[in-house]
Amino acid sequence: MVFLLNKLPEVEADTITTFKWYLDGFVNRKGTCRQLGLEWTGIAVGMHVGLSLYCANGSRIMDARTRGSQLLLMCVPAGSTEGATMLHLLGLLKEVLPCFSVRSVKSCCETLLRVMTLGNVMVTACSMQAFHGLFAAKPGPPTLTAELNAQIITALYDYLPSINDLQPMLAWLTVMEKAHCNLSRLQGSLCLAHLPRIFSTAISCLLSPHTQLLSVAAATMKVLLQECVSPFTAEIGDFASSSPSGPASHVCKMFRVVEEALAYRFYASWASVLDVLTTFFEVIGSQASPAMMQCLQALCDLRATPHFPYVLELERAVGMAVEKMGAETVLRAIPLQIDGTEENLDFPRSWLIPVIRDHVKHTQLAFFNKYFLPLAAKLKSRAVELAESGQSLEAKIYDTLQWQIWTTLPGFCTRPTDTVVAFKNIARTLGTAISDRPDLRPTVCQALRALISKGCENDADHAEVSRFAKNFLPLLFNVYCTQPESGESPAQRLPVLDTIKMYLTLAEQKLVCGFLDKAKEKLEKSESSAFTRLSVMDLLVAMAPLVDETSMDQMYQMILPFLQSKDHSIQKKAYRILEVICGGTQDTCRQFVHKHLDGLKVTLLGSLKSAASPAKRPRLMCLIHIVKQLSMEHQEFIVALLPEVIICMKEVSIGARRNGYTLLVEIGQAFLRFHNDGQEAITQYLALVYAGLTGSVTMISCTILALTRLVFEFKDKMDVATIEHLLKNVCLLLQSKTRDVVKSALSLIKVVLFVMDTSGLAPLLPLLVESIGSMRDDTRRYFRTKLKNIFTKLIRKFGFEMIDSMCAEEYHKVLVNIRKAEARNKRLRNMKRNASELESEDETPKAARGSIEDVLLETDSDDEGTEEERKDVKKRQVQKRPAWLKEGGDDEPLNFLDPQVAQRVLATNPELRKRSDIKHDFTVATDGRLVIAEGPRAKASKESEDEAGDILEEVGVKSVSDFAVHGRPPVVSLLDRQPFVPDLPSLLVALPHALLDSRSRSPALSFPLPCSLSPSLLH
Repeated sequence: MVFLLNKLPEVEADTITTFKWYLDGFVNRKGTCRQLGLEWTGIAVGMHVGLSLYCANGSRIMDARTRGSQLLLMCVPAGSTEGATMLHLLGLLKEVLPCFSVRSVKSCCETLLRVMTLGNVMVTACSMQAFHGLFAAKPGPPTLTAELNAQIITALYDYLPSINDLQPMLAWLTVMEKAHCNLSRLQGSLCLAHLPRIFSTAISCLLSPHTQLLSVAAATMKVLLQECVSPFTAEIGDFASSSPSGPASHVCKMFRVVEEALAYRFYASWASVLDVLTTFFEVIGSQASPAMMQCLQALCDLRATPHFPYVLELERAVGMAVEKMGAETVLRAIPLQIDGTEENLDFPRSWLIPVIRDHVKHTQLAFFNKYFLPLAAKLKSRAVELAESGQSLEAKIYDTLQWQIWTTLPGFCTRPTDTVVAFKNIARTLGTAISDRPDLRPTVCQALRALISKGCENDADHAEVSRFAKNFLPLLFNVYCTQPESGESPAQRLPVLDTIKMYLTLAEQKLVCGFLDKAKEKLEKSESSAFTRLSVMDLLVAMAPLVDETSMDQMYQMILPFLQSKDHSIQKKAYRILEVICGGTQDTCRQFVHKHLDGLKVTLLGSLKSAASPAKRPRLMCLIHIVKQLSMEHQEFIVALLPEVIICMKEVSIGARRNGYTLLVEIGQAFLRFHNDGQEAITQYLALVYAGLTGSVTMISCTILALTRLVFEFKDKMDVATIEHLLKNVCLLLQSKTRDVVKSALSLIKVVLFVMDTSGLAPLLPLLVESIGSMRDDTRRYFRTKLKNIFTKLIRKFGFEMIDSMCAEEYHKVLVNIRKAEARNKRLRNMKRNASELESEDETPKAARGSIEDVLLETDSDDEGTEEERKDVKKRQVQKRPAWLKEGGDDEPLNFLDPQVAQRVLATNPELRKRSDIKHDFTVATDGRLVIAEGPRAKASKESEDEAGDILEEVGVKSVSDFAVHGRPPVVSLLDRQPFVPDLPSLLVALPHALLDSRSRSPALSFPLPCSLSPSLLH
């Protein structure tokens, strides 16, 4: 660089010369030359600008940044007949315009605006591309000032196309969107002043017959709100009235323009209008509520219109208003008109209650206490009166209304703004509802959980809510320990227990210890029923990790006899208490385990024989927590645990089996901690597990399953000799008469084939094939599906010829069938892939609006050809796209002196109505939803996921129930559910990405994958 700076005059001269040379290449008729010229021209301009920035003379910088623009402007005369050259230069200007100085940019923009008056459709399109390139580059004040940006925006209104001219109008909206976003970045206040005009233009586009223009216009307004208004809400301030002044007046004008689009002449585009209104409420609704009250009333009137087609969009807009303005403000504009004295039970505005329920949050809790609670009480009283008078249907309606009003309470408890002031006024009512209203109990419990988890954001709120723990917790304890009546569902007790667990985290430790003492007294009473004892033990499980060390010691001594109980439920609850103590993250829990580690070891080993099957899962979890904290001197305890852990591989309970596999891995991790050499540690661990192969048939089968999981988990710590020794022992068991043993052995072989690569598996191949070939005939027939799966994997790894040469003659037919099936599947996959590629080429859907090139249909192509073809063509004429002149309506003559006459020149034939006849292979359900079948790649990915899932099931990572659960969507509470409205255009855009993600998605694992099992290798 120093050398270049010393030679700066020569470098500048060479750069300008090179720039001219590349500019000549760019206007070449050959496409490749133009592309190369485009790339190197930008490099030359950038190099010249960059070198000039190091100069001390400021005038030299300006000179360097203007030379390139001067050369370009010399080549773009206003009346040039070289149409192709002009288009190529305009394309170059799109790339290099952001590199020029302010003076040069202003000169170039004036020239662009001048050539756009020629009326040539392609020149206008390329000029719009140049403007788009300038604004999309986000230049700073040295290149584009805020004043110049605003001047360009004003000038572009003179070139506004007709709303019937689809492509030019789309391009114009795209350029104006980028221009306003860039102006907002440079000077926000100036941008706000220009926004009302672009909104008026965009709203007029909603009258267009082109649906694509409707969506683009709505998207433009939404982007402008989010990019140009949202960052300046603090400067705009709150609206003092419906007609504010200052920056707020510009926002008010914009909103009035969109609000006017609710007129009936915009009926076809009401969905887009409501979408824009939703964004308005989201961006500025919290500040501009005085100016939006009239709009809310208009929306309510539209909602009451019979057969209104856009109910979901309207309710989404009103819901956003509720979320940003608050329920009180919305109800001031749209009253519920429900007071409990109605003669007509239509309730036309009852739709507001679910909308408020789904969207209210971060508002005043006092409003619920002031407005909704009295209303719910009136409706409940009215329902009781009607029920007593025999009007059961009317009573049910009022009862449902009051219940719906109560369901809004969790939303008011989500980040309320007045917890300190309002909660004490509503606490007594909530306690009464918990005790006396079983129908409201789940809702009130949900509200308390929301208040605890999302409402205690500061110390004052936390202290206020925790102050009522001494009142709510005894109520919740009594409700939970009360046996449900015949008509009540036992499932209603679960929300109560969840609320107890969450409220205990706020309570003081001294208070929790007091509750613990009372619970122990109730548990030790002989007159307590079995239901009460089990309920109290559930409460002990919730309180155990939150008490002090003294109370924890007393609780431990109390549950010791229960670990030997003959009642399986009591024993399971006792192990659950011990589990939460051993696995607690609190300091008291860790200190307790460290202090009582020897006693816990003796207790768990002593209760092994009396441990019931239902208690296995929490018992094994206790052992998992303890093993994680053991050191080398406790190795004997671990060895003593191994038989119990291994036999749990066949436990009936899925949770017990999963915990058994997890404990097996944790013991292996403990051995790795005990020894510095990982390979030696795993070898010693395997030697202890091998002892199970000498036991009973059940023990042998469980041992093989344990070895299978260890191979899967610690394969990186095993050498080939270790795995070979393991396979020799397991392959001998393939000749067993017990099918359970053979099944476990085949599972281990299947996992070995999955986790080992070809090079490591090659020395073991003869042993595997020979052992499989020596299986008993009846066993081979019974496990023919598993054997076929194993042979398929072997053929994929080593090829048909090698496996066929090593197998006996009786397996030849099976191997041939496998080869044919593999070839057929591969052929079908290729055919489907080719067919899908051809369909995608023939029927290419319109791309989403992302850049100006996607909007403008470029027809420029490379004029490549052979020399013989060029000899036959003396001169190529640039094909000009035809233009249409829109005549005046009602036989009105066209006035060429009208300033809006430019909008009469159309690039699209107004007589033609293009229809998108692109067909798709998606099946449409009766309700309009798309039923999308899996593509070939998705199916291949699914097959790979199924294979990985089978392996994970073999090693105990997953069970069959896990696959069933993961295949269903998550269950969402009706009270927590948010309304979802499918957006079909967004869905169609997102489908390719979703399918692409599904190809690379690995199956969900319950433990981290080792390095050699990365998701890419699973496929």
